[in-house]
Amino acid sequence: MDKTPDAVPCNRKLIGAKYFNKGVIAYLKSQNLIDELSLIVNSTRDYVGHETHTLLTAGGSYVSGVSVFGSGIGTAKGGSPKARVAAYKVCWPFHNSGGCYDIDVVDGFDQAIHDGVDVLSLSIGSPPAEYYDDTIAIASFLAIKKGIPVVCSAGNSGPSMASASNIPPWILTGSSLSRPLARRKLYPLITGAQVKATTASADDVMLCKPKTLDHSKVNGKILVCLTGDSSRIDKGMQVVLAGAVGMILCNDRFSGFKIIADLHVLPASHINYNDGQAVFSNPMGYLIPPSSKVNTKPSPTMAAFSSRGPNMVSPEIIKPDVTASGVNIIAAFSGAVSPTGEPFDNRTVPYMTMSGTSMSCPHVSGIVGLLKALHPEWSPAAIKSAIMTSAIISDNTMNLILDGGSPMFAPATPFIYGSGHSAIISDNTMNLILDGGSPMFAPATPFIYGSGHIHPTGAIDPGLVYDLSPNDYLEFFCANGYKEKNIRIFADENFKCPVSCSIFNFNYPSIGVQNLTGSVTLKRRLKNVGRPGVYRVRVRQPEGVKVSVKPRVLKFWKIGEEKRFELTMTGAMAEGQIGYGTLIWTDGKHFVRSPIVVSLGLF
Repeated sequence: MDKTPDAVPCNRKLIGAKYFNKGVIAYLKSQNLIDELSLIVNSTRDYVGHETHTLLTAGGSYVSGVSVFGSGIGTAKGGSPKARVAAYKVCWPFHNSGGCYDIDVVDGFDQAIHDGVDVLSLSIGSPPAEYYDDTIAIASFLAIKKGIPVVCSAGNSGPSMASASNIPPWILTGSSLSRPLARRKLYPLITGAQVKATTASADDVMLCKPKTLDHSKVNGKILVCLTGDSSRIDKGMQVVLAGAVGMILCNDRFSGFKIIADLHVLPASHINYNDGQAVFSNPMGYLIPPSSKVNTKPSPTMAAFSSRGPNMVSPEIIKPDVTASGVNIIAAFSGAVSPTGEPFDNRTVPYMTMSGTSMSCPHVSGIVGLLKALHPEWSPAAIKSAIMTSAIISDNTMNLILDGGSPMFAPATPFIYGSGHSAIISDNTMNLILDGGSPMFAPATPFIYGSGHIHPTGAIDPGLVYDLSPNDYLEFFCANGYKEKNIRIFADENFKCPVSCSIFNFNYPSIGVQNLTGSVTLKRRLKNVGRPGVYRVRVRQPEGVKVSVKPRVLKFWKIGEEKRFELTMTGAMAEGQIGYGTLIWTDGKHFVRSPIVVSLGLF
């Protein structure tokens, strides 16, 4: 550990920090805000915490004794703990400025490429657009041409379908998986309805809005608040000002099972809608020190907020690509902002829990960094393929990963409904009445987790990879019918589209077919990056689709050798139908797995 001239400890982890503000300054000048915010926009200092958290998730060193107010205590590290890191500040989320301006993003990319970074990690995004209209798509392609892998977040617009952002095939896109007090004493637990101020409405007090609580009735109790209308942190502030010792934040029906681990200003717990119903039926509560539960089952589960496919621009490219941990992630935090970001909160913390695909992205970026260090000769596409084809789709119960954004309910029993609703036990769909207190979740699909949950050990030695060159991406544009003027944004002047090219011959590690109404043949090629071996194919066919592969055996004699195969799909899909399958090439040790998605009429 070295000391700077100002005696600040320095471990040489952060080797670069630059800011890019032409776009935001132009905006601030147009709003007459530049004088007020001139200090902030002329600094790389992190005034939100997001930048610090994501940067150190990707490349933070080993640190012992990390916790957030006693929760999750243990040793923390980033995905590439021995990496050097550099911060390029291109977003400015304040005063409704829109956050990220095209010119600032492009300038940041240009500088990072010029500096010779090995991996670019971007926990930012925007709604899907044609690639020639997408700033991140254009700038990231420049990085790919220089051999720099680019990893981006898929977005937090789930569980809505077709919500994934950062969808270009050269970007590796990640979705998200979920993951001292007083002595033990029993406290009265009350709802807003019991402590309503004289002038407050019944609806407002249940939401714990300002000036709705009778402080004399709240003091010394645990207050139950419903989510909605105001921020979760603001609700806690109103509760603590009223004199409560704790808060239980209950989801309404709309929020359902979406739980966020905020750092509140008082002891608090966020619970789902069904658990909230139970709280209302047993209004007493304890305040106990925080603890961490490990080895929970089933785990992992897809986060409800994680954006999903299908890909709105290129349906044949399955997005997201992979999934990684992104819920309640503990990582370093900025000392320039409070943990809640609220003006009334004067606390600072060295570590913080945050959730979102912004947190998933740097987990993947860290793995990309490790692979690039181990295999410097691999292209960005080869690294991406290794991560995708080695990903896993089962949880720790050996069942398919579940989708936390699709709660289902089991049929109720006579212990729940007695003799039924007016002696009727079926609902208006003529099925058994469901039990709203027994949520289950449907298995996730490739539109939710892509190729699966990242498995770093498998990615180190994938056996085979689906490789791509920058020229392959240009031919991908040709196959998509892009005009020459649009392709020129990405290509050199001397590039010309081939006489014929097909989207089905694009060598992507996952396999998507949109609007299958008969038969289609796809061509792929595999490169050996391991020992010589004989690989045989296994196929799980999508429902209603026949899949044939030729040849069914591939023999590799040396590293770098490439073999081609054809995949023919035949079937007649119904309108709106989606079929999921799997293609695996294996030599008995390696399992090179690709998801198959076949559909008709999704757009």
